[in-house]
Amino acid sequence: MLGVGDKFPEFNVKATAELPLKDINIHNVFIDVTDKSYPGKWLVVFFYPKDFTFVCPTEIAAFGDLNTEFADRDTQVLGGSTDSEFVHWAWRKYQEELHDLPFPLLADVKRELTGALGILDKHEGVAQRATFIVDPDGIIRFAMVTDLNVGRNPKEVLRVLDALQTDELCPCNWKKGDETIDLDKVTA
Repeated sequence: MLGVGDKFPEFNVKATAELPLKDINIHNVFIDVTDKSYPGKWLVVFFYPKDFTFVCPTEIAAFGDLNTEFADRDTQVLGGSTDSEFVHWAWRKYQEELHDLPFPLLADVKRELTGALGILDKHEGVAQRATFIVDPDGIIRFAMVTDLNVGRNPKEVLRVLDALQTDELCPCNWKKGDETIDLDKVTA
């Protein structure tokens, strides 16, 4: 699996657009998303195993609830799985909490991106529940994978993004607004 300090892979995938469900139609629902689609922005890229499951919509909706906070930090959220863009669209229409999803869902049906990241589950053949924070230079600054059955905490991803964006030393449980570590004040 790629980790902290590695370059996020180049990619070009289909995705469902981040439009409210009422505004989506066959002519605007599918978009192309590449590693160059959001120049100068931080990225939070998270993968989940499958559409039409039980844990996945809870965390996708939670990332959606925090989307404004990520955007305020000049960060684009991207969700994704190995399902097709058509399955994503059908799931968004079916799953109420995904109707107004404010970020694209990537469709890595060829498993090229998940394969390049090293996050294909060897038993299930689907994306692992992985999260990456990528800086504007395309460098992975945070990587986390949880068991397929365990949802992640998007608030923790936001907290880590805040810490990374300080470019300072941040102690355990640091949160935005807290003091960072000043090495000039550290005593031996």
